[in-house]
Amino acid sequence: MPPTLILIRHAQAEHNVTKDYSIHDPSLTKLGREQCVSLRKGLMEDPLAQQAELIITSPMRRTIQTSLDTVDWLIEKGAKIQADAHWQENSVKPCDVGSTISKVADEFPGIDYSTVDPVWPDKTSPAGSRYHYTKTAIIARAQAALQKLYERPEKVIVVVSHSGFLRMGVTGCWFFNADYRVFEFAARGSPGSPYQLEQHAATKEKGGGLGWSRTVQIPLGFGLPDELPEAE
Repeated sequence: MPPTLILIRHAQAEHNVTKDYSIHDPSLTKLGREQCVSLRKGLMEDPLAQQAELIITSPMRRTIQTSLDTVDWLIEKGAKIQADAHWQENSVKPCDVGSTISKVADEFPGIDYSTVDPVWPDKTSPAGSRYHYTKTAIIARAQAALQKLYERPEKVIVVVSHSGFLRMGVTGCWFFNADYRVFEFAARGSPGSPYQLEQHAATKEKGGGLGWSRTVQIPLGFGLPDELPEAE
């Protein structure tokens, strides 16, 4: 049986405050750290989260910081934490391009980085085409990310990712900083059919596990470019 997914958006980071997207791989703000306290409490009180055996995080600093601030108690219980480039943010602005694995591993040891695509953090070259900022690439990347989780043996998996990718590529849902939603895999019609998620009623109706997020949904791929911008 496929796992239940708890999908989390990282807490507030520096670029979220200033709208300065030129900040490379930004860190959480003071408010972001405070949001993590609320998220940690909410997850600890969630019976499903207590069953999580695996944490997947985007290899970016703000998602790693959010993971370590909010699910540290799961890690202490033995849950594994792995970084996965599939869950990085969409754009090629500096704020959405990660640091080298050697750098983040030195800053945040204890995470399994062996599962990160060796092309990381490239998002523009032919070698990094699966991470290109196009509708086709992002939808395909989301499907690849979901396929990997669909085949996992764990019953509950926590994923810490980014609003754009979670909304446009994976769920169609809005995620406020440090909010989460719970999903099950929908039944698949055939082996080649796309992976689809069905949200738990509680997080759907409330607007996220903490009730901080918008309840409206958008079609997957909405607002994404069909082709790479000429500059790229």
